[in-house]
Amino acid sequence: MISIGVLASGSGTDLQSIIDASENNMIDAKVSVVMSDNKNAFALKRAKKHGITAEFIDPNGLNREEYDTEVDRILSHHQVSLVVGAGYMRLLSDDFVNKWFGKLINIHPALLPSFKGVQAQKDALDYGVKIAGCTTHFVDTEMDHGPIILQAAVMVKESDTEEELKKRILEVEHQILPRTIQLFAEDRLQITGRRVHIMPGESWKERYELLPFVLYPDGY
Repeated sequence: MISIGVLASGSGTDLQSIIDASENNMIDAKVSVVMSDNKNAFALKRAKKHGITAEFIDPNGLNREEYDTEVDRILSHHQVSLVVGAGYMRLLSDDFVNKWFGKLINIHPALLPSFKGVQAQKDALDYGVKIAGCTTHFVDTEMDHGPIILQAAVMVKESDTEEELKKRILEVEHQILPRTIQLFAEDRLQITGRRVHIMPGESWKERYELLPFVLYPDGY
């Protein structure tokens, strides 16, 4: 059973997917601490509801390195094995990323390297893509750039609004994020340059329900 630290800035639905997967014994992991740069983040309330330590770290007066030093201190205190960015809106410092590389993952609501940044779903629709999706990846020192772990493709409908597409992608995020954590817990992820090799093992395609509008990757 590995210990997870989650970084979140908003509502925390991706956090909730991790908590639910843990409580339902889908993953060999538990969330030990949730940290946010937003004192009003609903993610902190979700954590408290489930008896998880919730920490607001006030960014005022701290530069990025000082802020991340405090994050690192709390992660170390909770003996965290894996750090998960789940809707975290702060850029991480190079020192923090380098220390945690290989044990620091993020989820992004687009098929990277396309549509990086904070409005990925809107950008995808504005560009006119026919396929969107989401990505889990190891974090490196560039934004939305590190080695890709899992991606899932979602069909874009002609009638889609940004909110409709965002909702469907979010459903898939709630599947591939816990799956990524379980692959990490099973020590099945091997980074070679930009590639993440997934070692053989049980597939969630055979174990859990699949959504009809999604193309799932090998390794899921």
